Amino acid sequence: MKKFMDEDFLLETKTAKKLYHEHAEKMPIIDYHCHLQPREIAEDKKFRNLAEAWLGAGDRYGDHYKWRALRALGYSEDSISGPDDDYKKFRQFADNMPKFVGNPLYHWSHLEMQRYFGIYDVINAKNADKIWNEANKALETLTAREMMYKFNVKTVCTTDDPVDSLEWHKKMREDPTLKVTVRPAFRPDKAINVELSWFSDWVNKLGEVVGKKIESLKDMCDALKERIKFFNEMGAKVSDHALDVVHYAPATYEEANEVFLKGLKGEEITSEEQDKYKGYILVFLGKEYSKVGWVQQYHIGALRNNSQSMLKRIGPDTGFDAIEDQVYMEKLSALLGELDGADALPKTILYCLNPRDNYALTVLAGCFQKEGVVGRVQVGTAWWFLDQLDGMKNNLETVMQVSLLSMTPGMLTDSRSFLAYPRHEYYRRLLCNMLGGLVESGQYPEEEMETLGHIVEDICYNNAEKFFGF
Repeated sequence: MKKFMDEDFLLETKTAKKLYHEHAEKMPIIDYHCHLQPREIAEDKKFRNLAEAWLGAGDRYGDHYKWRALRALGYSEDSISGPDDDYKKFRQFADNMPKFVGNPLYHWSHLEMQRYFGIYDVINAKNADKIWNEANKALETLTAREMMYKFNVKTVCTTDDPVDSLEWHKKMREDPTLKVTVRPAFRPDKAINVELSWFSDWVNKLGEVVGKKIESLKDMCDALKERIKFFNEMGAKVSDHALDVVHYAPATYEEANEVFLKGLKGEEITSEEQDKYKGYILVFLGKEYSKVGWVQQYHIGALRNNSQSMLKRIGPDTGFDAIEDQVYMEKLSALLGELDGADALPKTILYCLNPRDNYALTVLAGCFQKEGVVGRVQVGTAWWFLDQLDGMKNNLETVMQVSLLSMTPGMLTDSRSFLAYPRHEYYRRLLCNMLGGLVESGQYPEEEMETLGHIVEDICYNNAEKFFGF
């Protein structure tokens, strides 16, 4: 019987072990999409205990994966995401860890204890108090920045609204003690979601930020140009879009402006009107990103805030999202095609939340490459509910089969937690095991091991550094 999560965890062959220990393990991390709070990095947050670091501060902000597991066990919401006692929340999670068998949380949680705290005990009720005490002792000096340094994190891209002042980013740029480059990422979802009730309020806020009342779509586009310029000056290299459903239809300015004005008035917006408005604004933004050399990311397929009772009780974006199943390839192709036809398609990463779409999205990405640009459009790593072993394996196999795995920019955390960096290790171990298996089974020659080692290093770090221009 193989030892539980030892140094060769997930590495099933001699070649896999060689690829991981000699190549992947040493590579730094670029976390080009996450939801860490810039303030916590700037202030070098010190966590009061393991519960806060592991599960959240009790303010409905924390690790949604862990919350969902505890909700499935029937615990009260206040003892999961809310203000209940920290030790109680920790014990609920630790005591029930054996019940998470087969869930990636089981592996992630043990990696977190091992890599951050040097705790190799199995997480269960018997060991809970020992783990609590040892981890809390370590957290006296293991601050947010130290957690990042422990994993050799070189660059982090946060997720920032266009109206954000980026005040914490400014402070970090001026802080000579910070050993990680923290860049903002432009997330203009609120400019795009014209059908939502808070659209008008957000547009007014944007007007306040740029010092000009926004009364037309042209006004908003001008304001967004100004904010893109500001983000670019603050070191941004990437934008990010939550395209839960892909909307696109060719539209004139007049048609899109008509929908924009309806959104300002809070009037009902049809799906066809969304196609025209969102298509227009996404094309506009893509062209602006192309001018400044940014990478745009499209995260496709989330069905958000499904529990109406919990939405009313604790608000949106608290772990009640699911997988959308609408078809969208034709509209996405038309959107990318319009930008491509105007020679204004920026580098683009496409993510799908529905595993059904892996092949279709990867093949579509291959239609929009460009001379002189490596992987201009490509599919990103397995995302959200799919960043577990099967989801990552399917994603990697699809990219290998119908694209080029060697050019992919690798893993990201997409996390709200500073304890999430072992997920990069999880991905790297699986990657090395899959590539090692090709060698061991005679599908890739052993004499190309040096090349394969370089490919692993590229996927883990070098590709992202080049692709984003870090």
